[in-house]
Amino acid sequence: MDKPKSYCGVFGIYCNDKAAYNTYFGLHALQHRGQEAAGIVTRNINKGNIPVFSMHKNFGLVSEVFNDKLFQEKLTGDAAIGHNRYSTTGSSDSVKNVQPFLVNYRLGHIALAHNGNLTNAGSLRQELVNEGAIFQSSSDSEVILHLIARSRINNQVEQIKEALDKVKGAFSVVLLTDSSLVAARDPHGFKPLCIGKHNNSYIIASETCALDIIKAEYIRDVEPGEIVVIDDETVKTGSIKSFRLTEKPEHHSKCIFEYIYFSRPDSKIFDHNVDKIRRKLGKILAEKHPVRDKDGEKVIVISVPDSSNTCAIGYQNFLEKMGIHSKLEIGLIRSHYIGRTFILPGQLKRELGVRIKFNTVRGVLEGRTIVLVDDSIVRGTTSKQLVNLIKEANPKEIHLRISSSPILFPCYYGMDFPSKEELIANKLNNNIEEIRKYLDVDSVEYMTIDEMLSAMKDQEPTGFCTSCFSGKYPVSIDNSFRKEAYDN
Repeated sequence: MDKPKSYCGVFGIYCNDKAAYNTYFGLHALQHRGQEAAGIVTRNINKGNIPVFSMHKNFGLVSEVFNDKLFQEKLTGDAAIGHNRYSTTGSSDSVKNVQPFLVNYRLGHIALAHNGNLTNAGSLRQELVNEGAIFQSSSDSEVILHLIARSRINNQVEQIKEALDKVKGAFSVVLLTDSSLVAARDPHGFKPLCIGKHNNSYIIASETCALDIIKAEYIRDVEPGEIVVIDDETVKTGSIKSFRLTEKPEHHSKCIFEYIYFSRPDSKIFDHNVDKIRRKLGKILAEKHPVRDKDGEKVIVISVPDSSNTCAIGYQNFLEKMGIHSKLEIGLIRSHYIGRTFILPGQLKRELGVRIKFNTVRGVLEGRTIVLVDDSIVRGTTSKQLVNLIKEANPKEIHLRISSSPILFPCYYGMDFPSKEELIANKLNNNIEEIRKYLDVDSVEYMTIDEMLSAMKDQEPTGFCTSCFSGKYPVSIDNSFRKEAYDN
C-alpha cells in the first residue's frame, strides 16, 4: 500500500508470572505499528536472587517470530519488554538491528525498545566511536544504550536521564533493568506512550489497545519529558516514581498523523480517543469539502478500508446534517489474507495492481456519484489504481476527499515517507488541479492544516507536529541525519 510506514510499537510489563505471554499479546495488538520484525527480552530472578535476562527476536510478524516452546523454555520471568519494528533508520536486512537491544554493563543489565527517530544520532554516534565505543547495529536507538553505559554517574535512573537529555528528536522508550521497568517520552511528546495496570502488574504500551487485549486498566499517559520508574516498591505501594528531563519546550509536538492514520481507532492516545478524533475529521471534511450529486440524487460515501472507515462515517453523517442526501456504503472489499512475503513477477504485479488487495461492490457503485474518503495520498499510485478499479463499476462520478493536507515534506521523527521528489503533492507543486488530472477523478479536495487542527478538540492547538505538511520542523535536524536518511 502507498501509505506512510508506521513507526514502531513498544510494550513493557512488570510483576507478572506470564510476562512474555502478555508481551506477545501486547505486540500482537500493536502489529500495525511495525510488521518487519519483533523481539522480546525477559528478566527472571533465579534461586540465587540473581537477575537472568533472555532474548528472542527475528524478522516476521509476531505470530511468526514466537511460539509456545520459547515461552516455556527460554522467555521466562516476571518482567519483559517487547518491540515491533518497521525500520526508519538502520538497515532492515540484519537481525542485529531488530529490537529490543540488550547489554550488560557495570550497573547490570539494561534492555531498550525505542519508537521514534533521534535527529542528532549521527553526531552522537561519531563522538562515541571516537571515544572507543563499538556499535553492534546501525540503529540510532543503540546510541541511547552507549550513552547510558558510558555515564560516570552511579545511579541508573540518573544515567538514563543524562543520556536522554543528550539526544534530540522523537523517542518513546521502554527499558528493562535488573530491578525496574523504565519508560520515557521526549520533551516534545512526538510519540504516544501510556501506563496501564492489571492486578499487581504494571504495563507500558504505545497504545491502549495493547492494554485492552490483556484486560489491563488504563491509568494515564507518560507525559512529554517524563521518565517513569516501576519497581518492587511501586508494586507494594502503588506509587509510580516520576522524573523530568531538563528540556522544557514552549509547545508540544504530538504527531498529528497518529490520529489521521497510524493508531488503531479503538486506542486512546495523547489522552484522547482516536475514533472520536477521526469522526471529527470526517465531520469537518464534509463541512468544508462537501459533494452533491448534480442530478439531486443520493451521494454514496465509501472509504478506503480500513484506516479511513471511521472518518467516512463522520463525513456521511455530516452530509446528512447539511441536507445532502447520502448513504454510507461498503464499496471496496479488502483482502486481509495477503501474506507479508506475497510476491508476483514485476509485469504481473503491475497488471494486477490493487486488485491483489481490493475488489469493488459493483451494485453499490454503478451509476452513482461516489465520494471516496481516504486519510492521505503519498505517491498517488495506489489512489490512481483504486480510481481505475472503481471506474470499472461504471459510477456516474468519482470525488476524492482526503482527511489530511497534501504531504509535501519528509518526516525526520520516525515516519517513513518516500523521497520528497516522489510525493505527488510536491512533485506537482501542490497544484490540486494537476493532482486531479493525474488521479483522473471529477474532483479531489484535501483538508487544510487549520482544518486538521480544528479537529483536535480540547487539545492545545499549537501542540501538534505538522512538519510533513508545512515543512516547519520543531526539532533541528543534523545534516548527517538529513543526508543519510533522505538524500540517498
